[in-house]
Amino acid sequence: MKDGLLSLWRGNSATMVRVMPYAAIQFCSHDQYKKLLGSYFGFQGKALPPFPRFLAGSLAGTTAAMLTYPLDMVRARMAVTAREMYSNIMHVFVRISQEEGVKTLYRGFTPTILGVIPYAGITFFTYETLKKLHTEKTKRAQPYPYERLAFGACAGLIGQSASYPLDVVRRRMQTAGVTGSSYSTIMGTIRVIVTQEGVVHGLYKGLSMNWLKGPIAVGISFTTFDLMHNLLLKMHQMGYFTV
Repeated sequence: MKDGLLSLWRGNSATMVRVMPYAAIQFCSHDQYKKLLGSYFGFQGKALPPFPRFLAGSLAGTTAAMLTYPLDMVRARMAVTAREMYSNIMHVFVRISQEEGVKTLYRGFTPTILGVIPYAGITFFTYETLKKLHTEKTKRAQPYPYERLAFGACAGLIGQSASYPLDVVRRRMQTAGVTGSSYSTIMGTIRVIVTQEGVVHGLYKGLSMNWLKGPIAVGISFTTFDLMHNLLLKMHQMGYFTV
């Protein structure tokens, strides 16, 4: 009512600019980490045991987060500020660098990495485990698309719930420069949130919305990757691509 329906998509361009390289790096590196860990633990070409399966996901998420973090900072700023403050993505970079310093682009980096480790690890672990159990039970090598969506949704739900408090801390630290708050350290931010808002209403604020968004987003993401991966592999085998 205040800013129009399209304002619900404010910052979406920054999200897309971040999500594309983030997802590409995460999925690509996950495959590479699976191969490396499979070779290291003696499971080359086989399904990884639980801990290496979790570790591959954590390493993939950490790699993607480290390489795309400034874009996440920009997205967070655009989502919570008035339209007049930042006109586009480049304007956010320039203004933050000039007014708050380049270092500000990495504010909230530590809680992001600490949150990504369990989130990505649990998400990939859950998805890969459900696919493995499905194959063992049904004797089908590949799940149907709707089954992949369900597996991805479960993975997203569990992963989001486990890492959500650190996600709240990350967002508070990222937007501190425009909200007038003085969040500078992880423990300091947690202490202020718990003192002023409580544990449930502070550290878990917005979790119910993430229970709607997370499973849908992760389910679609994992399913799309798997289907595109299989399609491109078939095209490669048919000679459409050369290495």
